Amino acid sequence: MSINIKDVLKKYTMVFALIAVIIFFHAMTGGKMLLPQNVNNLISQNAYVFVLAAGMLLCILTGGNIDLACGSVVCFIGGIGAVIMDKNIGFVFAVIVMLVGGILVGAWQGYWIAYVKVPPFIATLAGMYAFRGLSNVVLQGYTVGIRNEAFLKIFGGGADCYIPDLFGSGSFNMTCLLLGIVLVVIYIVTTMKGRISARAKGYDIPPMYSVLIKMIIISVAVIWFFFKLANYKGIPTSLIWIGIVLLAYAYITTNTTMGRYLYAVGGNEKATTLSGIDSRKVYFFAYVNMGLMSGLAGILTVARATQAQPTFGQGYEMDAIAACFIGGASAYGGEGNIFGIVIGALLMGVINMGMSIMGVEANYQKVVKGIVVLVAIIFDVLSNKKKK
Repeated sequence: MSINIKDVLKKYTMVFALIAVIIFFHAMTGGKMLLPQNVNNLISQNAYVFVLAAGMLLCILTGGNIDLACGSVVCFIGGIGAVIMDKNIGFVFAVIVMLVGGILVGAWQGYWIAYVKVPPFIATLAGMYAFRGLSNVVLQGYTVGIRNEAFLKIFGGGADCYIPDLFGSGSFNMTCLLLGIVLVVIYIVTTMKGRISARAKGYDIPPMYSVLIKMIIISVAVIWFFFKLANYKGIPTSLIWIGIVLLAYAYITTNTTMGRYLYAVGGNEKATTLSGIDSRKVYFFAYVNMGLMSGLAGILTVARATQAQPTFGQGYEMDAIAACFIGGASAYGGEGNIFGIVIGALLMGVINMGMSIMGVEANYQKVVKGIVVLVAIIFDVLSNKKKK
């Protein structure tokens, strides 16, 4: 079994880039970057990035299309929920309204994009302005606090939003570590079963060394991550929601007919249409999903902040888009996966946190993030030129 180092480096470029960035900031911050509390905050503070990036991926798959309105929608939906709960109405009703509201917003934008053929950039740019304005209307320009403890604990706000340790082992959360081990075992078993099944059906499968390298990297990363979380309160509830979203969208993109349609439309829309697939429904589906994820991100955002403000969500769309492109989604559509956006979101989060700990001015942080996104896009463009 010979290992092609060049192929490994090319396939896992962003994984190695993430590792290098973590090591860099770990050294530059004197080890503060990887303190258990900071690892925990990395997830809680960037929950919205993972959620929005999952929805954004579907839009990008259709041909490099994006949603510029999702940050404003996060603020709008979060504001609606906060106002409802401020009137002492149950949080379950508020959550349902927020999720349905997100879907309706996605359907509104999806209609203009899919059936009227308004370019996605223009349709969502209009939405960005409109829903930002509506956010101010809903909140009347004020901050609205959220006092519903059940809502805050379930969706990740405050200091008590963690899964309790079933073993009661003091400062170290054993339940958290055991969950990490279980997830690794499930991942390895699922991967090997899938490989055996693919071989039995005569499909082309990647070389074993490639699968082993991926399994080792992911397994070590997961165990290390859960060990760090176990040293600081354990699993935040926001991580549960992130996990549900990522698993759901990983399934949608790899095991459903609509998932295949998304890649097909992004790869060659004309050929897809000629084969009998209604590309309009594919576009509509992608933007309805984006609306749903914007609704969930709105819930997580106001829960963590324990309030809603008219300024929430600013720049969220850029973080989601950046996570997708950094994670390997093609600017031309038809390429990208959930594993990639996880890497992209983590990389953006590490850069944000690392520079914040170092005391780098906010303006320079934006410069660095812009350069990182540009490098990722250049890499994608050059890769496409070589394929052609």
